Amino acid sequence: MKETSTLFKNSKTSKVVFILSILFSGFWCLGQVINVYRFTLVGVLYEILWLPALVILCLLPLFSLLFLLKEKGTNKSFYIYSITISLATFLFMFFLTKDKS
Repeated sequence: MKETSTLFKNSKTSKVVFILSILFSGFWCLGQVINVYRFTLVGVLYEILWLPALVILCLLPLFSLLFLLKEKGTNKSFYIYSITISLATFLFMFFLTKDKS
């Protein structure tokens, strides 16, 4: 019999949510650490994308939790990692960024 590992049996949705969590968390953290206004084009792109990125970053943990409960809470799910990344980003946004004024 062929043994299959359950480690990589995540759904396509969980992988998409996980990748979006990483991308939008990275976008937000880099925008706080790097001076995005040094180059005009980068500053314009940041200004256009910051609100959608913030909304998606706030909604991703809710979707992750919803899908995790629907999946019956397996501990090897990408949804748990997505929630962890989003919560870490929230902590970074509210407590660890220095005031720029």
